[in-house]
Amino acid sequence: MSRVTAWIQERLPISGDSLRELTNEPVPNHLKRWWYALGGTPAYLFVVQIFTGILLAFYYEPAPTTAYESVRYITEEAAFGWYIRGIHKWAATLMVAAVILHQMRVYFTGAYRKPREPNWMVGMCLLLCTLGLGFTGYSLVFEQLSYWGATVGANLTEMVPLVGGFLKNMLLGGATYNEHTLSRFFILHAAVLPVLMVALIIVHIALIRVQGVTELRFEDEPADAPKTFNFFPDHLYTEVGIGLLLMILLSALATIAPAHMGPPADPLTTPEVIKPEWFFYVTFRWLKLFSGTTAVLSMGFIVFTMFMWPFVDSFIRKKTKFKEASVWIGIIGVLLIIGLTVWEAVVKH
Repeated sequence: MSRVTAWIQERLPISGDSLRELTNEPVPNHLKRWWYALGGTPAYLFVVQIFTGILLAFYYEPAPTTAYESVRYITEEAAFGWYIRGIHKWAATLMVAAVILHQMRVYFTGAYRKPREPNWMVGMCLLLCTLGLGFTGYSLVFEQLSYWGATVGANLTEMVPLVGGFLKNMLLGGATYNEHTLSRFFILHAAVLPVLMVALIIVHIALIRVQGVTELRFEDEPADAPKTFNFFPDHLYTEVGIGLLLMILLSALATIAPAHMGPPADPLTTPEVIKPEWFFYVTFRWLKLFSGTTAVLSMGFIVFTMFMWPFVDSFIRKKTKFKEASVWIGIIGVLLIIGLTVWEAVVKH
């Protein structure tokens, strides 16, 4: 073993001390609290998604005639297929929730302000990509609800002015749901969006490394408390601990509430109730409150405003006396999102 170790050390002269020095960037003390270290949670869940997604892809066949049966085989016959599918489903759900919570934390602590406006915009792109992964993944099962949910989603894109028809044709591979649609969803879900996510995560981390993390101080902290702590091994241990807890939670959810099979897609029968995944409830309810074009344009305006919010917030702070107006706007927005989500969840139609 000593010879092997010496051989490796000669070619890879990396010691524990050198690794500690390389990674030991000071981390602000507030990141010891989980709420302020939420960025690592969706990253871990994304890795779980990639790993389980690769395993599912060995069996999945993205075609209208084979998709449902391949998912049924994974769920009911493949060894531990039900477990892998359950982990994949619940990791997707928790990843969406974690990204939303992370964006909320950044928003309410003002961590998007100068000079971190670009990173906020990258974070918004990551949120949209996460929702896109949820939408395309939900559509791949080819159940009745997923089929009609994908159809409704595609019809919504057609309402976008100027480019709506083009976007719908690109998404469906034609004017309506057809034999090419599932393969397009699969390519988006398994290749395009994950690669885009990886690229955005690299940019996100690079900007954090360049700009540093926004430092926050709390009233209950002693005056002589250290402002920073070591990334390696202190913060790394925290992230590993969170990862282990998430794996236990995912395993419990996959066992207690496994992913089931709904009725297969029937293009000739429209279900009485069409429900998307929970993270699209607010969008669905919004569409029911307003006409199609008005709803799509208003949602687009809201998303655009969120992208540009660092600059909107800067304008408000400079031109008005309401220095923390963003907090109250955020509270109203969160309450509105929760209200519309609950409303859509409890109604039957």
